[in-house]
Amino acid sequence: MEEARRRGIETHVLDPEADPEELARGADADALGVAGGDGSLAPIAEVAIDRHLPFVCIPFGTRNHLARDLGLDRTDPIGALDAFVDRQERRIDIGRVGDRPFLNNVSLGLYADLVHRREHHRRRRVALARLRALAVLARHPRGIELSIDRQPVDAQIALVGNNRYKLDLFSLGERERLDQGRLHLALASGWNPSNWEERLTERLTIDTPPHHVKAATDGEPAELETPLEFRIEPLALRVLVPRAPR
Repeated sequence: MEEARRRGIETHVLDPEADPEELARGADADALGVAGGDGSLAPIAEVAIDRHLPFVCIPFGTRNHLARDLGLDRTDPIGALDAFVDRQERRIDIGRVGDRPFLNNVSLGLYADLVHRREHHRRRRVALARLRALAVLARHPRGIELSIDRQPVDAQIALVGNNRYKLDLFSLGERERLDQGRLHLALASGWNPSNWEERLTERLTIDTPPHHVKAATDGEPAELETPLEFRIEPLALRVLVPRAPR
């Protein structure tokens, strides 16, 4: 906060009762930003889009995937504040599932199950994550029943990314681009789902028999009603990043 004030940036500390979107909509500002993890970013980014303002990502969470893919130093949230002052603007895509925005990805199946379990075990050790994943696979070897654009699919993991990811079973790699205007659909099946079926598209529909599904949206747990209508909004978000040192 002191570093923000030194740069002339107005700050709001969010308590559990605060509504970040309401604060962002009412802020007298020429740019909007949020310091938090990936799950905190999309709601404020959407307000920035609605208000025709640029957005600033301050990495202050656990993994900070968007900050990484923007080329920011994920370990330096104070340095990211310079985007408000020494502005360099770029445009990136956002994804939507229904009316809900996402900046990174929406996952179903194993990834989503692990995220929901994490909320009940916030203090889990990272070293146990792979064991938990394998335990979930052992209990649910058949995966989840989906239809994608009306075609039946049986997969352990379904992931829809905002642009293309490099993929591994237990982690998401980097995205080389955030402005290709494509959703990245990735499916993995079987007891040891290490091989991915992938395709790029601009729109897709995912349905499930119960008409609701556990999901993880930018790493946060969600319960979504199906069918899920995904689409990409090319170059919808103006993002400010600090200028690279000369």
